[in-house]
Amino acid sequence: MFSLDKKYLQSLVESSPDIIVAVDREGTIIYYNDGARENLHYSPEEIIGEKVTRIYPSLDEARRVMKAMRESPNKGRIASFETVFRNKDGELIPVAISGSLIRDEQGNEIGSIGFARDVRRMRQREQLATAGEIAVSLAHEINNPLESITNNLELLSRAIESHLSEAELAVEHQHMGAIRESVGRVTAIVRRLDEMCRKGIYETRDYMAGKRMADLAPRETETEKPESRVVGEVSWPLVGMTILVLDDDTSVVNSLADLLRAERCIVYTATRPSAALGIARNVKLDAVISDVVMPEMDGYEFYLRLKEEMPELPVILMTAYYYDKDHIIKRSRLRGLEGAIFKKPVNPAKLRQMLAQVRQKAQAQKPQRATQGAA
Repeated sequence: MFSLDKKYLQSLVESSPDIIVAVDREGTIIYYNDGARENLHYSPEEIIGEKVTRIYPSLDEARRVMKAMRESPNKGRIASFETVFRNKDGELIPVAISGSLIRDEQGNEIGSIGFARDVRRMRQREQLATAGEIAVSLAHEINNPLESITNNLELLSRAIESHLSEAELAVEHQHMGAIRESVGRVTAIVRRLDEMCRKGIYETRDYMAGKRMADLAPRETETEKPESRVVGEVSWPLVGMTILVLDDDTSVVNSLADLLRAERCIVYTATRPSAALGIARNVKLDAVISDVVMPEMDGYEFYLRLKEEMPELPVILMTAYYYDKDHIIKRSRLRGLEGAIFKKPVNPAKLRQMLAQVRQKAQAQKPQRATQGAA
């Protein structure tokens, strides 16, 4: 059986990046490795022979660690016990100690040894991960009200056209264009925050002398240019379509329904997938627009339930996330999903185009089905 040489084991301990310190029964430091020297900045000559309290911020903290060892149910051993060291420069270093009491052959305590690891980087990673989760959630929660703003702005733009003169319209369209640009800027900022957190790449910039902040300012290519409406344009490609809108956010449901009704569609709404399934079973629908992330069931499960009962019914999934959370859209596309809209707010013109394509596809399939039925 292969055995390790004692000198080799001693070399491993000596070169470990962890802080390894051993003390005798009186708390005097008798061993101090390279990892301790690099982290605590004391040379072995400075620290060996000194009391261990030298590397703690207080006597009470040193006693707290020793008490944990002596009262440990695991035979004097502790694992990942959190405490604080103080280095030669006076800097406090949070550490996690794994250690044990050292006993002689008669079982008497003669000292202790501790293996400590600086946990600042680990905590920073945890904090960054938490910040990333918050950022992704924040992006989702901001995009839903932006969807409502965008939809209502589109409705307002149409409503004023029949009530204002051309000169007044020019001014109001300028105002609404400014709102659209601001919405586009907010959308770009949220997208940038989401991407920075998911990729773990944080860019910063100066905002005052000696201070920096996260650089969330959208780049030129990231800001969406608002689409201007042609005054007096009359086109109703969706007239008469019966559409079901499902989203657990009532502001999204209501504003999107109003927008589709302005397109002369017949619109049904639901905020729960179970309610949406009930409507689909009792109403002849031309299309369903559904959110992806919902509390009752996700968009993929809802899509499969619909396809099981109504295989020909077109479905469009939309999400406030900037990526395909849990691959819901990808999995749905493999099952024949008609369309997907990544990120809210939904561009009204793109949604109109997508629904028009759904209608055209359905109309093109009618003669084919009729021929198959006759055969």
